[in-house]
Amino acid sequence: MKNWLYEKTIIITGTSGGLGFALTKILIEKYNCKVIGIARNEKKLLENAKSLKINVKNFSYRLFDVSVYENWVEFKNYLLENSIQPDILINNAGFMLPFSKFEDYSINQIENITKTNFLSVTYSAKELLPMLKKSKTPAIINVSSASALLAVVGQSMYTATKFAVRGFTDTIRVENKKVYVSGVFPGFIKTDIFGDANIDEKTQKLLNKFMMPVDKASKKIIRKISKKRKNIVIGFDGKLLKFGGKYMPKTFPKLMKKILKKANLSIFNNSLED
Repeated sequence: MKNWLYEKTIIITGTSGGLGFALTKILIEKYNCKVIGIARNEKKLLENAKSLKINVKNFSYRLFDVSVYENWVEFKNYLLENSIQPDILINNAGFMLPFSKFEDYSINQIENITKTNFLSVTYSAKELLPMLKKSKTPAIINVSSASALLAVVGQSMYTATKFAVRGFTDTIRVENKKVYVSGVFPGFIKTDIFGDANIDEKTQKLLNKFMMPVDKASKKIIRKISKKRKNIVIGFDGKLLKFGGKYMPKTFPKLMKKILKKANLSIFNNSLED
């Protein structure tokens, strides 16, 4: 008996690289899915798409900013006009700000990360959930973060947006019993999530030791989605934050701060000053 994922039509945000494209590749090559990728960087997206080779016929894409609500309205209309029935929505797009204290972030940074990491998830669900419900196997998978399981010092806005995604995911799951709704909570994965952060060689080497390779992370995530797990925690650091959030929610964040101070890594310096 084939797994429920086989031959589904799936929408994935943030597919120009990283986790988004890694998930795309597995779903197309292993489950013969049709994936509609959403991204802004067409050059990078097309470069990665070459690795699909003969399977590229199952991949299409739309270029737009997920943080703009009107773009989701236009995308929904595109699906309707072309008689495309989506089965699964995977909200994966997101980014981190540099590690720093909250008061050091500009209002522009605060608004951008809120719109991209959280509001885009609500926009996509608002427009596409009615369409998804017409599928025999409707599903929404929201990629949150292990930061949604416990406060992370120096990442106030990233943590806040991912906590919001977690709460939203839990709520729509209860409201839509016939829809498979899952939250994904990965620890650090080897992607470009740090963006333009200035990371020195010492810090990068340490990060590489515990950051999970993106191919490994994507396989674990898809395996758990194939089993319809509701909460998917990935990575040693992800499980550590889950433990701390469940059993030591007050003391664990303070302990993390002390550990990061002793590590004396430049990437954390701005967020650790008392």
